Amino acid sequence: MSEPHQKQLIIFTRLPCPGRNKTRLIPALGEEGAAEFHDRLARHTFDRASAFCHSVSDSKLIVRLDGGSPADGRNWLGECDIREQGGGDLGERVDRAVNDAFLEGACQVVVIGTDCPELDERILGDAFEALLTHAQVFGPACDGGYYLLGLSAPCPAVFQNIDWGGPEVLRQSLAAAPGAGLLETLPDVDVPNDLPAAMIALELARSIGFQSPPDSPK
Repeated sequence: MSEPHQKQLIIFTRLPCPGRNKTRLIPALGEEGAAEFHDRLARHTFDRASAFCHSVSDSKLIVRLDGGSPADGRNWLGECDIREQGGGDLGERVDRAVNDAFLEGACQVVVIGTDCPELDERILGDAFEALLTHAQVFGPACDGGYYLLGLSAPCPAVFQNIDWGGPEVLRQSLAAAPGAGLLETLPDVDVPNDLPAAMIALELARSIGFQSPPDSPK
């Protein structure tokens, strides 16, 4: 059995499928276009997360997938640790992933989605650093949700009685985690008005030559 990793970084995402990805972008992009944009966001996030874990010792990257099997996920992203999200609402699925990470020996767990193209290695590092002095840390999103959740111990309360997908997610989560640390606020991509800023962020990453580390899966 392999040694446990102190830091575990978990990506929550969905297998690309027209009509099932970024549905609020379909009026602007169409079903195929929304699925392709989701694919681009997810690969971008995966590459940044892979680069972070490549550069930080004692860290491990896990992908929690919805809409397909681990084999489907590896066909999409390459050879990496991919696991199904399982059933339940978003809170139940994230709580399960977090508990699994701590049971595997992690001391710090950070969970991210794939809707925030400005999330990069620096912010991921800030999140793990904040967990040295905070039990929980959140990365606030401009729409009232959050793009990142970090935990230094299980905290079921942050996953209960939350109106997932609504504008009160962060407020409700902070009420369940008083004293949590806060990272910088970033925009995510949910509706057509979010697309221009997202495209700028993605193009900026491409223009500065960001690439995955040589031994990270594509």
